[in-house]
Amino acid sequence: MENTIFSLVPPLLAIIMVLLTKRVLLSLGAGILSAALLVEEFSPVGSLLMLWNSFKISFWDGGLNVYNIYILLFILLLGVVTAFVSLSGGSTAFANWAIKRIKTKRGSKLLTAFLGIIIFVDDYFNALAVGQIARPITDSHKVSRAKLAYFIDSTSAPICVISPVSSWGAFLISQLGVIFTTHAVTEYTPLEAFITMAPMNFYVIATLAMVFFAAWTDFDLFEMKKHEKRAKETGVLFDPNKTNPGDMEGDFPDNQYGKVIDLLLPIISLVVVTLGLMFWTGYQLSGGILDIFVIFENTDVPLSLFIGGLVASILSFLLYARQFKVNPDANMSYVWKALRTGVQSMLPAIMILVFAWALSYLITALETGAFLATIVTENNVPVGIIPVLMFVLTAFMAFATGSSWGSFGILLPIGASIIMAIDPQLLLPVLAAVLAGAVFGDHCSPISDTTIMSATGAGVNVIDHVMTQLPYAIISAIIAAIGYLVLGLTGSVMIGLITVVGILILLFGFWTLSNKSGNKHSI
Repeated sequence: MENTIFSLVPPLLAIIMVLLTKRVLLSLGAGILSAALLVEEFSPVGSLLMLWNSFKISFWDGGLNVYNIYILLFILLLGVVTAFVSLSGGSTAFANWAIKRIKTKRGSKLLTAFLGIIIFVDDYFNALAVGQIARPITDSHKVSRAKLAYFIDSTSAPICVISPVSSWGAFLISQLGVIFTTHAVTEYTPLEAFITMAPMNFYVIATLAMVFFAAWTDFDLFEMKKHEKRAKETGVLFDPNKTNPGDMEGDFPDNQYGKVIDLLLPIISLVVVTLGLMFWTGYQLSGGILDIFVIFENTDVPLSLFIGGLVASILSFLLYARQFKVNPDANMSYVWKALRTGVQSMLPAIMILVFAWALSYLITALETGAFLATIVTENNVPVGIIPVLMFVLTAFMAFATGSSWGSFGILLPIGASIIMAIDPQLLLPVLAAVLAGAVFGDHCSPISDTTIMSATGAGVNVIDHVMTQLPYAIISAIIAAIGYLVLGLTGSVMIGLITVVGILILLFGFWTLSNKSGNKHSI
């Protein structure tokens, strides 16, 4: 069943079930079970062993899988930080402080978008940290959690994929180094190529433009419009009848003793400690080479996140503990409740993430990516459509596997091999199209870890986040695909970029004019 059309069955089954049933764990479980059966050719005993191994490998892979374990612990610790900040009244105090300074809904949305760009070192870190900072502000201005999740998800990966000083940038620069060595490319270094590719990533350009336009206006489409209308009219920011990881509203009594510092200090310590450790671990693992790009290529992100989360959680507890003498409601019983509530609030995200990892492992065993890649390699493809074809193929792979990095690893070398044999001048545009497609597929996939993290950071149901973000992602992808088609047919990056920008201007202009004329957008 490996490397055949049957390898598409598990991811498609999981995704279709998610969209139909809205039950993520059930759908992922169905995908995992079908994948195990296919890998072991329907052997009952073999399939059970494969099922066990697909979950075990997330925690034990010839030794402790510290990468995954640290990520899971970080998520739990962030839940604890959130609980203590809420318990101490820090969230309320920060919201009250922010309302006096950020007086409009537009301002709260623009702040969130800018935070997503500023915190660019890692997508996990971005998703959860931006959520913690922005949520009290957007909540106070009745911005739906779905809109918050959209802003988080559509700034985290898009910024990381074009930033050389990030975990993504380090990984991709190292990948480019291998590709350039293989094909004897000497015109530019991997770092120079990575920076040059940024304006060729048409999906990132379109997505960020959509984010800021949606932040500046009420550009609400389909499901997002429903969430925003409910938030505006009723003040209900998310569907309370669904599982919303990371949300703790109503779990603790109102606390008027909280201060802004009760929220800011834990978040600042999280950022400072995490960034400091990322730099230190990268410096140590690089053999003491004081080069920022080498450091980020070797940094230990999960360990840095875990220790940063641990320091932030301890500090958030100490800030609450200082209220014991002045707040009659503050006591150790609430401390234990905060610990329990914080962990419980993140358990849905933890379970979804573990299931997604298991499915990703089995999809790799089925060689789903390799099968998709053969679609291009075994057909004579006209050079003019190779950029757009690689964009679409990578998007589908990332969507089906839930892994942008896995798609990078498979299709960057394949895209390079194809274009170097036909037209080496299009090497960087084709590689940029692969990066763009992976981010797009990742944005649309309900089994993607970054999708899950963004929903968790915003405190909203995963499927609600997927369904509300989907229209924006698809529109951005269509615009990017047109840009890559023009680029391929003309051989000019500039003409492709001008096409993308032109379509965006027309789209935003049409929407603005239709609203001004009183003909409200009906989407």
